[in-house]
Amino acid sequence: MFATKTAARHALLAARNASAAGKGLLESAREHLGARQRIALYVSMGSEPQTGALIDWLLASDREVLLPILYADNDLGWGIAPGAADLVPGRLGLSEPRVDLGPAAIGTADLVICPALAVDRHGVRLGRGGGSYDRALARVSPGTPIWAAVYDTEILDQLPADPHDQPVHAALTPTQLVTLGRPESDRDTSAPAW
Repeated sequence: MFATKTAARHALLAARNASAAGKGLLESAREHLGARQRIALYVSMGSEPQTGALIDWLLASDREVLLPILYADNDLGWGIAPGAADLVPGRLGLSEPRVDLGPAAIGTADLVICPALAVDRHGVRLGRGGGSYDRALARVSPGTPIWAAVYDTEILDQLPADPHDQPVHAALTPTQLVTLGRPESDRDTSAPAW
């Protein structure tokens, strides 16, 4: 286990950059999407699991894709993806939709696929440290599945966590979907199963 989130981020980014990163999520995601029609996703960068082919396939199959818009305070708004060619440059080199539907739009998604550096088997997600996705995931409608996009080697037994961290339900890798969850003693049994 990593002693701190900072230590975990440094080690995981170094390992990701040194590995054969860059594999896509399309094949794995297609097996598990079901009939979901509105998917909140993101445009991958660098060594992240690639989302471009998945976004193109979702749009070609008449599904709606919500993509994030990064605000100056690091919160996220959401816009409908018109197609990769119609995205505009955003903050920190991100590609974003032109029209912002606002932060609450993520609550209309049938599925959320978010970036992560790693997840643990209890559903703890480690991001890059800006808090953008923790704020956004807090707005997801109850019962909506949240998947973190990682590589197989980034599913760990345990990660450091803070009280504000938002849990994820599964890890989507280029090869599989792995269900995650809190220990049974920590579970809210009144919460709906996804």
